[in-house]
Amino acid sequence: MSASPTKSKGLTLTDILVTIVIAAVFGVIYKIWGPVYDAVKPLGTNAEQLAYGMWFIAGTLAFLIIRKPGVAILAEVAAATVSALLGAEWGVATLVYGLAQGAGAELFFALNRYRSGGAWVASLAGFGAAAGSLLIDYRYGYIEYLSAWNLTTFLVLRLLGSVVIAGLFAYALARAVERTGVTHLLRPASKQDYDALG
Repeated sequence: MSASPTKSKGLTLTDILVTIVIAAVFGVIYKIWGPVYDAVKPLGTNAEQLAYGMWFIAGTLAFLIIRKPGVAILAEVAAATVSALLGAEWGVATLVYGLAQGAGAELFFALNRYRSGGAWVASLAGFGAAAGSLLIDYRYGYIEYLSAWNLTTFLVLRLLGSVVIAGLFAYALARAVERTGVTHLLRPASKQDYDALG
């Protein structure tokens, strides 16, 4: 018996369903994250931007678990959809943000040819998701009139919070999930796995 299964680069139904479940969980978290974001505001000018990265975590985490092209975009758009359906204060714009954030994360996974799920790539994906959100913020006119010092702290704190939460924290969560062994159900057995069976 020739036992070398080919790993599909396309999304399977299981990949899509797992991505949607991750997105649904984070869509609920996105909806309830607003008070946390608001609670950080009194700590200083733009301090709330440190908490902004939570709104980018679904795409990074889903990719780190599934590791296939398109997962980051699918997860962010699905999470944004759940958040919007639950009454997110930004309404339909939430979907636009989800698409931009997912595309920003996906860009860094694609530049790495979808090969690595390491902390460095996850951090870059968090950075990319933040950059996508900043483009939409600029388009909606939320940041273009900030003074130079205010814009600088805004950008630095959002990017930093995104790298930490959507990058490093997502990486730590993915590693914890992998240690449970559940991700083996999502990835086909390799030739090494078959050889180990004897």
